[in-house]
Amino acid sequence: MDKFYVIIYETKVTTISIEKRANWIKQIYPKVNIIYAKYPPSQYGLDEKSVKIQIDYLKELIKGIQVTHFYNSEPYGKFVARDLGIKEIQVDQERKKYPISATVIRKEIENNKNYVEYMVYQDMKEA
Repeated sequence: MDKFYVIIYETKVTTISIEKRANWIKQIYPKVNIIYAKYPPSQYGLDEKSVKIQIDYLKELIKGIQVTHFYNSEPYGKFVARDLGIKEIQVDQERKKYPISATVIRKEIENNKNYVEYMVYQDMKEA
């Protein structure tokens, strides 16, 4: 693998800015390339129409980048891999190794701070 990219989506599920979240990743993984997904489509889901909308957006984001693998822990990963013609790498989708999700961390940061870096915890408890 020559380069590793992380796509960070602008989202309404947190008040923490896309820039601040990107900065966490840059500090923890300085060699990672960040792609900012600003103004993503609001329609999402696993139905074919929603998947197509999201994949078309993703294709625009990665235009010109040679992508070979897609690492994820979500059900939509198979659609990304299928539609981009790349290999999907599923990472703990059943949450066996890490029995936690970002949703739970956001809801209960104090009880789950051991799953995030200290700087992330600090920013999340202030949000």
